[in-house]
Amino acid sequence: MTPETLEVPLPAVTLSCLAWGPADGPLAVLLHGFPDTAWTWRHLGPLLAEQGWRAVAPHTRGYAPSAIPRDGDLHVAALMADAAGVHAALGGDDRAVLVGHDWGAITANALGAHPASPYSRVVTMAVPPLGAMTGNGPFVLARQARMSWYTVFNQLPVLPERTLERLVRHLWAAWSPGYAADEDLEHVLAALREPAHRSAALGYYRAAARPWRVEAAYRDWHRTWTGTPVVPALALHGAQDGCLHPRIAERAGAVLVEGAGHFLQLERPDEVGRLVTGFLTTEPPAS
Repeated sequence: MTPETLEVPLPAVTLSCLAWGPADGPLAVLLHGFPDTAWTWRHLGPLLAEQGWRAVAPHTRGYAPSAIPRDGDLHVAALMADAAGVHAALGGDDRAVLVGHDWGAITANALGAHPASPYSRVVTMAVPPLGAMTGNGPFVLARQARMSWYTVFNQLPVLPERTLERLVRHLWAAWSPGYAADEDLEHVLAALREPAHRSAALGYYRAAARPWRVEAAYRDWHRTWTGTPVVPALALHGAQDGCLHPRIAERAGAVLVEGAGHFLQLERPDEVGRLVTGFLTTEPPAS
């Protein structure tokens, strides 16, 4: 199914989005992570559309063809504000759901924890709620520290921008071993071709290390950026993920998807689609 392209103007940025499904269907917003693009949802978007959802996948702020944010803010709180803004701009209602992978998962978990979130449910992939990732032994933590080397590397000035293509190729191969990522790499490298877009994508990591710099407009969102959802939530994780240790994710409540690494929505689209649609069609527990 070929997606539509939507331009969604928000106060600080215009987001270019891929969209599938009927315009009057309940809204499902799909958020990608790093290093990725909205095309990561090319399997789940059409599946949701077949079930009547209006699935909309933004290229998140700073990833072309979306714009560089005018306020320069790349904190999770700004991503939360953008996701809430997409809901408002597209006329979402109380049936709307939010799905996120990687940085998109961090954003979705944070919104799911915030009382002002317009989304009734969240689905996250590859990053469970940050506050739930506790109680892991020293071996697992040491292994994770080695796996997370790139987060420190991305704090350096200039060098990450200059070597970004090499980094992107390496991370896809290391995080999802055996997955043929040619199509995805083409999309990612096109989205990050220009220096300003490269700096923006890397800026997510730099902003996370400097939480005191969040813009005033996003400070209320910021208070739950490491929170655990209070709305119905489903966390999925690849059993062979080379980015975040699967044991950490499992202890945090994630469902492991066998035969998949970090980009599970691409590696096991049928299984991920079954789990997501099953969760979205299940009645919430009585309060």
